[in-house]
Amino acid sequence: MNVDVTALPGIGVRKEFSLSKVSRRIGVVDHRDGTTDLIFTKVGDPDATVQIPLTPTEATTMASLLGAPQLVAQLRAEHRELDGVSTRAIPVPPGSPYAGRALGDTEIRTRTRASIVAVLRGPEVHASPGPEFGFVGGDTVVVVGTDEGLAAAAAILTDG
Repeated sequence: MNVDVTALPGIGVRKEFSLSKVSRRIGVVDHRDGTTDLIFTKVGDPDATVQIPLTPTEATTMASLLGAPQLVAQLRAEHRELDGVSTRAIPVPPGSPYAGRALGDTEIRTRTRASIVAVLRGPEVHASPGPEFGFVGGDTVVVVGTDEGLAAAAAILTDG
């Protein structure tokens, strides 16, 4: 899929692509001040763009909604022939005892035999985070292991 990237002098960068089933384009404008707008445009009519400003929390939530399922689906596809191996996206709730603490503090690998393979934070993917990686409430953790290990990891990240 081709993503068109357009510099917007004094504003930021516009990134968009064409949707395959409708004559529309969708994308984002990343502003220099760190804000983000979601955009929808009719193909061939850039003046008809609908621009929706997103708060940082809304942008992070949208990125998580789009990013986590795609990453988990890809990992599941890669592990589908491995009996007993599952992949799951687990949220780190804002009230988690590990929000603001390092991954190593969880001892998830030791306690559950499951492995954290990525952490999604907004639009960013932190692949293979080390024990020093600090969690933030709202992160989504991608974990690989047995079904029992994944359930135990979810309980640890939620309740300690």
